[in-house]
Amino acid sequence: MQYDPIKKTAGRIFSGPVFMRKIFYIFLDLLLLRAWHVRTALNGIERKYPGQASVLDAGAGFGQYTWRMSRMNRQWKIKAVDIDQEHINDNNRFFRKAGLSGRVSCEILDLTELNESGSIDFILSVDVMEHIENDELVFRNFFHALKPGGSILISTPSNQGGSDVHGEEETSFIDEHVRDGYSIGEISQKLSRAGFNNISALYTYGKPGAVSWRLSMKYPI
Repeated sequence: MQYDPIKKTAGRIFSGPVFMRKIFYIFLDLLLLRAWHVRTALNGIERKYPGQASVLDAGAGFGQYTWRMSRMNRQWKIKAVDIDQEHINDNNRFFRKAGLSGRVSCEILDLTELNESGSIDFILSVDVMEHIENDELVFRNFFHALKPGGSILISTPSNQGGSDVHGEEETSFIDEHVRDGYSIGEISQKLSRAGFNNISALYTYGKPGAVSWRLSMKYPI
């Protein structure tokens, strides 16, 4: 199915007053199981960077994680990028109305063209890599963008039923995905080839998570 039109419709409904956007973010946190895992991981990032830091939300979408990070540390400078102009326009409008435009900026960017060099402390990428054919180029771009000792957090579907694919004969439930998901070995090897070390990867959903995803996302949509 085409998932993007549904997301765009939802974004337009909640693109008005600031309080509506905040309600939308709360709804996404409740609806999406991955949000809990991302929040937990971000708590560790917050402890690692208690002072000033340069942060990139790579593929920000609706901006819910940009919003969360902006509240975690007021000294962080956050750049939220996305390939979708409508997302960027909505996010810029929201963060300006919320009084955060001084430390949160939103720009349109194709991650295959990311051209930063050692300027970023932390990169967050949630539900992005499954949409990008040339993923290894993007991983290399991420590595070059990070300062020495910088960190990256990636959340993406796995090959253990990610995108609701459970066999070779099946295809992704979401048409926009260019891959069904990664194995731990595959994504670890690709990150290593890009230059990363100290890599930690794990499966987070399990059977209860898969059931939750079907009940809250697949069947209603």
